[in-house]
Amino acid sequence: MSRQSTVEKKIEKFDPIYHNRLVNMVVNRILKHGKKSLAYRIFYQSLKKIQQKTEKNPLIVLRQAIQKLTPKLIVKSRRVSGSTYQVPIEIKKKEGKILAIRWLLESSRKRSGRNMHFKLSYEIMDAAREKGNAIRKKEEIHKMAESNKAFAHYH
Repeated sequence: MSRQSTVEKKIEKFDPIYHNRLVNMVVNRILKHGKKSLAYRIFYQSLKKIQQKTEKNPLIVLRQAIQKLTPKLIVKSRRVSGSTYQVPIEIKKKEGKILAIRWLLESSRKRSGRNMHFKLSYEIMDAAREKGNAIRKKEEIHKMAESNKAFAHYH
């Protein structure tokens, strides 16, 4: 047992316009070099673009996209007697949500297009429709976990 006290869980703060924690999580991961106002501007412009294209509430579209991107299993490398196995492990909801946001932003950054808010909005809409590179990444991870199910007992 450690002598140190237990770490308190961090509670995500709300964003100023939508008062939503998920929006704040996404904005904090868009953030580069401490420019939070730029990250907010990019994200709000992408939500506005989603509103124009889909004529739905952009927060609902975002929530659907994140929900469809959230993985249930991931694979982790375990070294057992000289050989390395990819062991499938179930992950918590929050960890899965963080992974989903990371994949969404990675695939939107790699996407070709004019600017970040344009690319992000289209990636969110694609993820909500179960298309796009981020969805492909999730399916790839699930396939890998499924094929390595035999090594699950190493967990």
